[in-house]
Formats: sequence, structure tokens, C-alpha cells
Amino acid sequence: MFPNPQDALPLPPHPSLEQYKKRAKDLVKARKSGEPDAIKAWAKSWVETLVRLSGLTITAEMPVRVERWVDQVADFVRRRLAQGLGSPEDAKGGKFALAEAQFILARAHGFASWPKLAEHIAALASTTSHISNFEAAADAIVAGDTAALQRLLREDPKLIHARSAREHGATLLHYVSANGVEGYRQKTPKNVVEIAEILLKAGAEVDGTADVYGGGATTLGLAATSVHPERAGVQNELLQLLMDHGAAIDVPSMAGNSQSAVVGCLANGRRQAAEFLAEHGARLDLEGAAGLGRLGVVQSFVARDGSLRGDATRKQMESGFMWACEYGRDTVVEFLINTGVEVNLLVGGFTGLHWAAHGGNLETVKLLLKHGAPLEAKNEFGGTPLGQALWAAVNSGLDVDHVPVVECLIAAGAKVEPGWVTGIERIDEVLRRGKAKE
Repeated sequence: MFPNPQDALPLPPHPSLEQYKKRAKDLVKARKSGEPDAIKAWAKSWVETLVRLSGLTITAEMPVRVERWVDQVADFVRRRLAQGLGSPEDAKGGKFALAEAQFILARAHGFASWPKLAEHIAALASTTSHISNFEAAADAIVAGDTAALQRLLREDPKLIHARSAREHGATLLHYVSANGVEGYRQKTPKNVVEIAEILLKAGAEVDGTADVYGGGATTLGLAATSVHPERAGVQNELLQLLMDHGAAIDVPSMAGNSQSAVVGCLANGRRQAAEFLAEHGARLDLEGAAGLGRLGVVQSFVARDGSLRGDATRKQMESGFMWACEYGRDTVVEFLINTGVEVNLLVGGFTGLHWAAHGGNLETVKLLLKHGAPLEAKNEFGGTPLGQALWAAVNSGLDVDHVPVVECLIAAGAKVEPGWVTGIERIDEVLRRGKAKE
């Protein structure tokens, strides 16, 4: 249900329940007006006010985040309308009840119900309430404020075992992962390892789980799959600290989405964290071993006739092939093709060539083309491998030069669509030359 925890809207510094009641009434009025843009206008006004009052300065991407929040809130309202809303009486009469509007406001902030939001707002009015202390401690964690965190834990020792009143129920330790919790709190201070150590020494449950990404996510799993500790250059040190304090490395769904930590890392682009966990004893199944390029481990799961051994599955084999393509594990790619994996296989809506192009892996692209990978295969969004390479060059954030891959695909006969421009001069020059040859 909307929102995912990371998309929850921030509360203003001093929220007023009366103001929220007024916002709910304004939403009812917007619905009753019948104006086609009334709901989005209401959402835009509310979200922009929240951001202004909260003083959020997350990144240069803030305008994009605000626009996404507005669209998500407006879409959620429309979905509730399409579903008939609240009570059967409301559905029959086509009414938009005030209670439904209040529910939408609560959900947008990550609370299960209006009474939960109201309780939270009432507790925040007291600077000494358990909920108020938890929120202050979460803010101290993401700000790297060790003094404030230590003071709060000293004044309220039970805080270390408390859980967020939001639906995800995360503990304070989960916030050091900068993953799964509220998006505006997904930040990694340079001293996050020191912050984590303060929490662990205070008695934080190292393997406590949060109800994010399908549930069962631990701090180790979330930290390993998070981009923020990696960007801050502290990911492996944070993972080591958690393991030193007894964090289990092979808890089912520890990275959420029913994934092991290694596979979760691969799925989230955290190659270094995946390798770190594997080096520190994480169990490798066929999928994880393929993504890490551990050919010997992959071979141990596959018999000479291509049948699978042990608990290995065809799904693991096929998904592992995709990770091997994305991360340039060429010996594994070659082995899996030779044991029967179809080079034009679609997994998760993408072929191996799409993934190799996305990762900027020139040699893998050449290998797949040698084995007959289709140049114009469409992914789930209708894009070709060349289109995927262009998208990745602009949007993926990968520190990879995609020019050689773009040149290789065009030389192999990939079609250059009219109007393709990336804004990256070297790539656009290659595209211009490719168009001229057609």
C-alpha cells in the first residue's frame, strides 16, 4: 500500500492536528469540485508546504523528489476513488468521506491509520515523550550528531529497543543503513560507524528486522544494499562493525524481497558489498556465485549434461546469467551459454545484452554478440540494448564509459533512432556517425 516507507512525506517541525483536519476537508472540497486538476493542485499545495516547513535540503534532486511526491499522492487519491473508498455506504453513494481523506493523509506520512497519525502528532507536542525522543534520535543519527544521540539514550534508555511508530517499525539501528526508512532520512554521515557503535554498545538488537521490502530486513542486509554508505566510503567498515557485533550474514530475506544479502547487493548495484560479504562467509547459491564471477562455485552446481545439482534451480541459473552479464563475468557467461542458457532469454524484462550494455561491459557485449544475441530485442520498456546503454550513460550514476559499448553495438548493426540525444558529446558524436551510415 502507498507509500513505500522510503516515499513517506516528512512531518513539519510542529505538526498541528487541527491543520491536518483542515487539509482533509480541503481534499474533500477538491474532490467535490469536479475540476480535473483539483486533486493534483491540492497535493501540490500540501507537499510544497511540507517541504518548506520542514526545511528539507536533501540534494540537488529535491525538485524531482517533490514532483514525485505530488504525483504519488495524487495517484493514490485517484486509486482510492476508483476502488470505491472507505465504507460500503460511501461507495454506493459515490461520496468522498472526510474519514477517507484523513486516511490518505495518514498513509502519505507512512502511518497505518488516521488514529495512528493523530497519536503521533499528540506525542510530538511533548519534547519528553517516547515518540518525540525516537524522532529526535533518528534525526541525530542521520545528522551524525553523536552528542545529541548519546544524551537521548542516556535520558531514555528504553529508546534503544523502541521502534518507529510508522508502519515499517524500524529500530534506531536500521537508520544507520540509510535504506528502507523514510527517504528524507536516507543520508550517511561520515561518522556513521561511530554512530552505529554507540547504538550497539547501548544494546541495539543487531539482527532486529524492519517491515520494509516485504519484511525481514536486517540492518546488515539494508546497509549492504544501500548506495549511501557506499558513496560515503564507509560501507565495508559499517558492515564489518555489524558482523563484529554478531550480525548474521545469511538470514533469509535480510536484504528484503526474499533475497539473500549477496543477491540483494547484486540487484541494487552494490558489487563491492556483494564481494565483501562473500569474502566474509556469505553462502553463495548458483545465482550469487554467477553474479560474482565465481566460476568454480557455479560449475559445482551444474552437471556436465547441464542438469542442476543440489538445491540449485533453473531460476537461479537464469537470474545468475543476467547478473554475470551486468557485471562483466565473462567466463561465467560463456559457461552458462555452453550449458544451455538461451542468449536471447528475457529475465525480469531484459536480455543479457541489455544488462551488459547497461553495465558498460564491452567484452561481455562482444561475447554475447558472438553467440548471436539479438541486437533489436526489446526490454519491458520497449528499449533495445543500444537504447539501454544510452539510458545508463545518462541515468544510472555508474562511473563507466559507455562510449565503447555504443560504438560496438552500432558497428554490429544496431539501429540508431531519430532524435536520440544524450547530452554527452562523445556519445552524441558516435550517434551522429551511426545515423550518417544508415
